[in-house]
Amino acid sequence: MIRYLAQRLILAVFTLLLILLVSYVLLRLAPGDPTRSTMLGSDQGSNALDSGRGVFARNQALRDKLHLDQPIWVGFGYWFGDVLHGDFGTSASVDPGRPVTELILDRLPVTVALNVWAVLITYLLAIPLGVYSALRVDRWSDRLIALGLFILYSLPVIWVGLLLQSLFCDGGKFPFFPLRSPGPADLLKLDTWAYLWALFKAYALPVLCLAYGGFAALSRFARNGMLEVIHEDYIRTARAKGLSEFTVIWRHAFRNAVITLITLFGGLLPTLVAGSIIVEYIFNIQGMGSLSMLALSSRDYPLQMALFAFAGILTLGGILLADLLYVAADPRISLTGRRE
Repeated sequence: MIRYLAQRLILAVFTLLLILLVSYVLLRLAPGDPTRSTMLGSDQGSNALDSGRGVFARNQALRDKLHLDQPIWVGFGYWFGDVLHGDFGTSASVDPGRPVTELILDRLPVTVALNVWAVLITYLLAIPLGVYSALRVDRWSDRLIALGLFILYSLPVIWVGLLLQSLFCDGGKFPFFPLRSPGPADLLKLDTWAYLWALFKAYALPVLCLAYGGFAALSRFARNGMLEVIHEDYIRTARAKGLSEFTVIWRHAFRNAVITLITLFGGLLPTLVAGSIIVEYIFNIQGMGSLSMLALSSRDYPLQMALFAFAGILTLGGILLADLLYVAADPRISLTGRRE
């Protein structure tokens, strides 16, 4: 196990380095840069464009700081050297001069909370529904569930978000939820129960938008996984021994069908913090999704690279976590490639 983990960590380091290198090259090759996507200030007077003063001087200082006048491989070397010392740089255009780690940490809790609730709701509802559908395969209930899930999966998230907002937010048909979520300063003024109620009203609809698509897909994966095992010989043997149906399904069948769900769960880790640009934009949520959109639109190289690094680490970590969960779910699986 230790040897396997060491090999995977070494491979992950080289993979992450390649991801960051490719990301940096693509950013530099794309048209524009932070000095051209935003005005860093505006000086009045005839000397505003003087090479030693005004906007030009500030833009040139930023280009020197980001090493944009250097070859791509030199600029990446400077950036990566700073990262090795724990410095991801400061924002170039989203919030000029502020460390990008602070920007990410400010937005991270909201996105993590939204997506954790969405994942919990998805798994807690989708797995039982998928198992129920598998046990009643080809019956009217299975077909009705399949139809409903396919319709649900086909709905575009932007359409669902706008529909929910127009129906249930302030100004809609049934104005129960606020159109804009309250700020941290407003929430701190509330007592505990009022605080929790305000959070529920602010984030119930965004969580629903984040969960419904994954719920529909995961239910079908759970159903298909169960269908592969419920007709196996060991399931018939377990029933012949007189075990209860609950034990047969959840202890014997589901444990062997869970491998597919573990694979999907490993890919959810980066999603938990990446956020949804569409959902956060519709409901005006200041999370990681909206931050990624700001970084992209303003060509904030340091912030974009920090987000790429963050996403790469979480993706590789999710893959490693899925491998470890395989062993926990099925002892017959060996990470070393041979039976232990």
